[in-house]
Amino acid sequence: MSLRLHNLKTAKGSKHRRKRVGCGESSGHGKTSGRGHKGQKARSGSAIRPGFEGGQMPLHRRLPKKGFNNTQFQDTIATVNVRDLIRFEDGATVNEQTLRECGLVRGEIDAIKLLGNGDLTLKLNIEVDKISASAKEKVEKAGGTVTLKA
Repeated sequence: MSLRLHNLKTAKGSKHRRKRVGCGESSGHGKTSGRGHKGQKARSGSAIRPGFEGGQMPLHRRLPKKGFNNTQFQDTIATVNVRDLIRFEDGATVNEQTLRECGLVRGEIDAIKLLGNGDLTLKLNIEVDKISASAKEKVEKAGGTVTLKA
């Protein structure tokens, strides 16, 4: 028998009947429908949020805060590799505006750093905030210039 769409079957035991609660006492899930008697979880529309401990001070508030997190203070640095610069024409000026126009830099950033992955054959005038040593070497080897913004 070949495997075709019309003769596909689910694995035995993988499909279960839906539990039909509230369908009479003889069903085994009648009367209180598996919710027990009274209490918050027996009521309709009740939901207890994750971490709620019945009014007791929850664990995430009992434990002390510790340490310092720098994420709100750190600079967002966009990275661009040398191999990504092949889309520019020979002799072009590469700065934040031109990088945004071609989609290499997006969103809110504090600085742009040029990294040295890949090869460069074009003579480009590059204006960035930071540059790696290997990237600077490759740009200058290709005959281009690097200007660091202050």
